[in-house]
Amino acid sequence: MNVSMVIYILGWVMKVEGACMLLPCFIAGIYRERQGLVYLVCALCFLLLGILLTYKRPSNDEIFTKEGMVAVAGSWLVLSFIGAVPFVATGEFTRYIDALFEIASGFTTTGASIRGNIENLCHATLFWRSFSHWIGGMGVLIFVLMLIPGRSGSLMNLMRAESPGYDVTKIVPRIRETAKILYKIYMALTLVQIIVLLLFKMPWFDAVCITFGTAGTGGFGILNSSCAAYTPAQQIIITVFMALFGINFAFFYLIRTGKITHAFKMEEVRVYVGILVAAGLLIGVDTAYLYKTAGETLRTSFFTVVSIMTTTGFSVSDFNLWPVLSKYVLIILMCIGACAGSTGGGMKVSRLIVVMKENRRTLRSHIHQQGVYKIRMDGRALEESTVSMINLFLFLYIATFALSVLVLSFDNFTFETNFTAVAATLNNIGPGLASVGPMNNYGGFSDLSKIVLIFDMIAGRLELFPMLLLFYPGTWKKSI
Repeated sequence: MNVSMVIYILGWVMKVEGACMLLPCFIAGIYRERQGLVYLVCALCFLLLGILLTYKRPSNDEIFTKEGMVAVAGSWLVLSFIGAVPFVATGEFTRYIDALFEIASGFTTTGASIRGNIENLCHATLFWRSFSHWIGGMGVLIFVLMLIPGRSGSLMNLMRAESPGYDVTKIVPRIRETAKILYKIYMALTLVQIIVLLLFKMPWFDAVCITFGTAGTGGFGILNSSCAAYTPAQQIIITVFMALFGINFAFFYLIRTGKITHAFKMEEVRVYVGILVAAGLLIGVDTAYLYKTAGETLRTSFFTVVSIMTTTGFSVSDFNLWPVLSKYVLIILMCIGACAGSTGGGMKVSRLIVVMKENRRTLRSHIHQQGVYKIRMDGRALEESTVSMINLFLFLYIATFALSVLVLSFDNFTFETNFTAVAATLNNIGPGLASVGPMNNYGGFSDLSKIVLIFDMIAGRLELFPMLLLFYPGTWKKSI
């Protein structure tokens, strides 16, 4: 284990987070809030600590898969532990475990809140909560990759460990160029959404914070009603951009390079759009009796479907009150999630496609035992190792899910609450059903349950492997 290089990377993460923590200071200055001084002190302290840890670059800068996994998991833990400090220091969160839950939910783009009333938070804290979504959406290490020197293979191991999806490939040959392209697309979409919301008369602070939550598919709102208080036009804009940020960013890169036909031939994108449309129409029909007009029904239905499937977690209606069929569809969408290579969470549409094709191949092999069948995605045959890794992911996903529900059961909530709380955190969604529905929060859970849910949020954001490898003894054994 190249510990010195792992610490060096963590130091860079501290520097980036410290620099980002300066932004709430400006917000506090605009609104003349004393909490800005707390954020300033925290930012300077973490910047200094990061500078000390990165003052000297390790002589051995090699990062293998093991170091990449540990560095990524460690980075997200550092992000959360440090990011929670201003919440406690301002006095707006009295318990560190609650502050840790809140900011871990922010960075992992989960959007599950511990607070019952968020409107009494200062603007600096509201901004920091929402901005944590934007930082975590693309991944802080993707940004760090543009800054730190290193070999392309080593940096690829970092990107592979942090980036969502079953198969991370470089858009261009050089890894730093890939990171730059991803962030340019991310920033461009973010800027466009802010401008459009401003054109439709949304207050500037709301537009910025809601866009951060949409871009990172996070879901922290700045109003207790989430997005219900915004106009129908603003809700439609948020719906469209939630759907866009749930698409594989390779789709936007292909469009940018003029390969529009190739972009729209991406199998995962077509299945993703198909599921959104089908689920939106089904829930629209099922909930039609709850709303006055067909337009309101479809707007609410599609907003909720897109919000849940992209794992954003914004709400315009209390879907806790919806019929059983609609709630069942939402639970399925929670588990499916968005596309690989997007800012969304969940198991990913790509994995669903591969699993379905693997099942079909297994059935065909029973009928035609001499046949040799390959699983293909976008015309490319997948390696059997990739299929095996997807099967392993599904096993670990189910095991983590089951154990988490078991631990939460000691809190004596209903099964619906425990099951959807784990589904909402492991898939980085935010709201669940029953006691953790869109109009409720996670404050009632015990500290042990909160720790489990924090683990689920980070593990879900990193797609299990990096976090689970921290607890695997072989990770820490010296290679022979």
